[in-house]
Parts: sequence; C-alpha cells; structure tokens
Amino acid sequence: MQKDYREILKSKMSEESYGKVEALKNPKIVDFIGFFAEHCDPASIYVCDDSEKDVQYVRDMALTKGEEHPLANSKQTIHWDGYGDQARDKKNTRFMVYKENLENMSSMNSIEYEEGLAEIMNIAKGNMSGKDAVVQFFSEGPTESVFTIPCIQFTDSWYVAHSEFILYRSAYNHFLKMKEDEKDDFFRFIHSAGKLDERGCSVNLDKRRIYMDTQNNIVYSMNAQYAGNSVGLKKHSMRLAINKSGKEGWLCEHMFVMAAVDNDKKRKTYFAGAYPSACGKTSTAMIPGEQIVGDDIAYFRNLNGEFRAVNVEFGMFGIIKDVNEQDDPVIYENLLKNQEVIFSNILRGKDMKPYWLGMGVDAPDEGMNHFGEWKKGVTDSTGKEVGVAHGNARYTMRLDYLENIDKAGFEAKDGVKIEGVLYGGRDSDITVPVEESPNWKDGILLKAATLESETTSATLGAEGVRTPSPMANMDFVSYPLGKYTMNNIAFGEGVKDIPKVFSNNYFMRGKDGKFMTSKLAKKVWLHWAEGRIHNEYKSLDTPTGKIPLYDDLKVLFKKHLNEDFSEADYNYLFTFRCTKWIEKLERAKKFYAKMDKNTPQEIFDYWDAAIAKISKAHDTYGDEILPGAYKG
Repeated sequence: MQKDYREILKSKMSEESYGKVEALKNPKIVDFIGFFAEHCDPASIYVCDDSEKDVQYVRDMALTKGEEHPLANSKQTIHWDGYGDQARDKKNTRFMVYKENLENMSSMNSIEYEEGLAEIMNIAKGNMSGKDAVVQFFSEGPTESVFTIPCIQFTDSWYVAHSEFILYRSAYNHFLKMKEDEKDDFFRFIHSAGKLDERGCSVNLDKRRIYMDTQNNIVYSMNAQYAGNSVGLKKHSMRLAINKSGKEGWLCEHMFVMAAVDNDKKRKTYFAGAYPSACGKTSTAMIPGEQIVGDDIAYFRNLNGEFRAVNVEFGMFGIIKDVNEQDDPVIYENLLKNQEVIFSNILRGKDMKPYWLGMGVDAPDEGMNHFGEWKKGVTDSTGKEVGVAHGNARYTMRLDYLENIDKAGFEAKDGVKIEGVLYGGRDSDITVPVEESPNWKDGILLKAATLESETTSATLGAEGVRTPSPMANMDFVSYPLGKYTMNNIAFGEGVKDIPKVFSNNYFMRGKDGKFMTSKLAKKVWLHWAEGRIHNEYKSLDTPTGKIPLYDDLKVLFKKHLNEDFSEADYNYLFTFRCTKWIEKLERAKKFYAKMDKNTPQEIFDYWDAAIAKISKAHDTYGDEILPGAYKG
C-alpha cells in the first residue's frame, strides 16, 4: 500500500503551495515530492507555478540566500561554485542499470541498480535538513506539443531554480491540462547542494554523485552546484530523453537548430548540426546574417513524413571564455545589457562589473571570483596562479534576447522542417571543409559515426591526438552505441522528405601549419550546402561523397565575405587523402568494437566496403586525389 504523504507536505508547505500540488490531481507527483520531503527533510518547500510572482520569488531567494550576488546592472547576478566544483563530474555521473542489462552498458559509466540506489539514498538522507527547498514544473520543448516532455525539479538550490527558469519553459499549466493517461509520463529530478560553506558553496564534494535511472526517468544529484552537475533539465534530462526516444522511435540529439537565410531569394532553410566541443558548434549556430532556433539540444520527430525539430531549451548556458566584441558580437552585446543574466565563476571587480577571460578589455587587478577574494598573481594551494576567471566559466541567458533568433521557429509547437544536417569535427589533415553524403545512411555511418576531435596545443596531453566522438554525443548516449546508431539510420530513412547530410571541418591546416581559412568561412560552406538542398550547385564526386566546384565557391567567398578564394587553396582543401581516410575508418571500427560488443555487423560491413572503395581509388588515382580527378 502506497504511503500517504499529504500530512508531511502540509507540514512543510504553505497553504498556497500545497494547494498547487493538490490542484494537479496526480498521485505520482504527490508521491515524488512527499517521499523526498520526508527523506531529504528540508525545513520548507515552496511550490512554483508559471506566474511572474513565483519567478521573482526565486530570483529574490537566490540573492537572499547568498547563492547569487548583485552586479552593477540591476537585472544581472553572479554565482560562484566552489573551487573544486567547476565542471561536469564525469567520474561520479553514472547510470543505474538493472542487473540483467548491466553487461550491455559495461562500456558506459554504470552501476548496478540496487547498489546505486542504496548509495544515493544514503547520501540523500537528511541532505536538505534545515534548508528551504523549491519545486518547479517545466517542459522540455514547447508546452502542449507532441514534442513536450514534462519535468519536475525538486531542489534546495535557489541558484539552480533561477537558472532553470531562464533555461526552460515553465509548465505548471501544462501539468494542469494533462489527461489521465499522460499523468505517469514525466521526468523527475531531485537535487541537493548539501551542506554549504560561508560562501554558499557545496562542502561534501567527496560525496558528489549524479545518478541517472533511465528505466524510471529519475535523476539524483547530490552535493553539487556547478550547473552541468545540478541543473537536471539539461544534460541529465538529455540522457533520459535519448533512452526514451530510442524506445519510441524519435531522436534526441546534441544539436543546434538554425536557419540559413538567403535574402536574395527570400527563403530560409533549416539545418541541425552536431559538433564535438571546440569544433565550431556555437559559432556555426551564430553565423552573422543567419538565424538561430537553438544552440545545444534538439528533439526530432517524423510529422506527416517531415523531419521536424524543436529546440528543447528556452535559454543558453554558454561558455563565456573568449566571448568578445569581435568574435561573438551578438552574445557580447547582450551580456553588457541590463537584462537577466547569471554569470558564473568570473570576476566581479570593485566597480561591480563582470570580467572574464578573453573579454577583450583590461580586467581590474582585484575583486571577487570563484577563488574568493582575488588579486592578480594570487596562487592556489598547489602554487598555481589563479586567473581572472575560470576557463569553464558560463553565462545563463534567455535565447529570445538575441536579435538573430528565428522567433517563429523558436516558438513553433510543431517545430521546423529540417532540410540539412551538419556533422562537424576537428582535424588538420583529413576531412574537407564541406562534403555532401549521397544518402542518409551514408551520412550517419561515414559522417556522423566517424566524427573525431583533434587535440590542440591548448589541450592537456599530446597534440594531434584524435578523440572519437560519434554524433558528437558520446557523453550523453544512454544505451548501447551500436543500437543508437542504427536507430538514427532507421529514423532518417523512415521520413518521406529525408534531409541532406553534410560533413564540416573548419580546421584544415596548410603546409605552414596555419589554418587555411578564416573563422567566417563557415558561412560559405553553409551556403553551398543550402544551395545544394535547392539544386542550385553541381558537385564533384569523391570516394565518400560530393564536394563543391571551385567556380561556385569563388563566387560565394566574394558574395558573403568579400574575399578572393584561390584555386590553389581550393585544391589543397578539397584533396581527398586516401590513407588518412582509411586510418580514420579503422579507428571508428576499433572504437565501436570497444564501446559496444553487440554493435551490429552491418555497421562494420559498411565501413569495410568503404575502405575497399577507398583502397581501389588509391590504387587508381594515388594517395591524394585532386578535386575532379575521381571518376567513381
């Protein structure tokens, strides 16, 4: 018999808050909130609806509790995580997996279900004691839509609650309207920052755990504050959604959604794109002159034969390092306006203004940052000099502040029709800047599943090491990689209007070791892809796809960048390098074999056929094949 938690809730809630829970008429919600009200034992629980009054209450509490601090701009705040809580804790982020499925998840960071549940429940016991907690209702994707996934967050961090009001669509009214057969289907997140120090930072980092139960759609996050560990609706929810989509026949992907705009032809063409970290994802979504729908996570559904997409989120949780007036003018401008922004782990100067790494202005020599009281030259306990801000410092901001937002697409409950999908990696000597796949399956297996990110001199470890990153999603895939890959193929092939698939690589280096093109050249590659979708450009074949003609790129460089693009650079950039490609495919085979011992043989057979095709091209044309030389 299910325990009745109503008296517990009444003892910890105001009459108004309790009334909001009762009005939902959903026993599963009462059980979730009631169980953790008893188990984590907060002093009080405030329940939010969608009203501006409740949003403002959360903002005020974040300041009152000292979890955020004021800045010169009255609508902006700053939050500091503890010095050891500045990034995602991959080691302690684990899947709780039933014993019978544990072997299939052995390559992922998993823990046996009962063992994990016992551990996390022991840590959670009394972890909110004496603290004030808050319950919020959100939607992943637009509310009251076929894309909607309802979510409940229960947290004792008012910074987390404030962040989620910026990042996601409030959905209490959606919960009110849910039909009886829908009331069991929502994601649940329980989070506690735990014991705090005098700066309001989590103390028990040795007991920091982020445990995800994809079988029952609940995430437990304890003793964490950095948003990547604590904001349940972001990457935690993404893992739940990837698992759910795999079972239900749709897709959740680590992708932006944006529109390439052709003003001359008065048309917009929607693209989705996946790029591993530091491979150009945000900068592609924010190309000047184009429009953005979302920058990070997308849901895809087959609606009436169309490949439709929504941005899951309402805001941006972006890395602020190197955001400056020259490189990111739209974001930079918005970060200086007096509008709601939470800065995290950067410097607040004596002038109460925010300063970060790569801002492009001179920072003061002292102030407050994630280290505490800071002065230029100060060192931490290891003797390392502490910079103005942390390298992983962030900003949290509404997307609809941006002038380049595609507002209609952003708000569309049935999403936007995707006509092109971009997969971009980072390598200095293999992949051409843009190449079209001949079909969807080829796009997934040769473009998406083989994505790699090459380490640079700015990365810890050896330079030039290529890290596999299939679909730019490896940190978040929540069921076996081979099955996930096949589900991507099946979804695309099941759509009547299948998008074209393109690969990108912005990081080809010349013989002098320098990048071959400017940062803005990605606009040219995008518009060639856009033109191909509308049958406006011819192409040349390679062993792995189709590439542009020089004459078309020459015109596009002049039109979009007012630059002259030389034929010599074109030939170097678009040369097909046979041995390099064979080595790349062999690395993909090795990675898939390691990550999923049940990877379907069909995937390896496809790659072996591609290797044979490239080997034949090598024997016929030589190791490096100039554009136009390959005849199939």
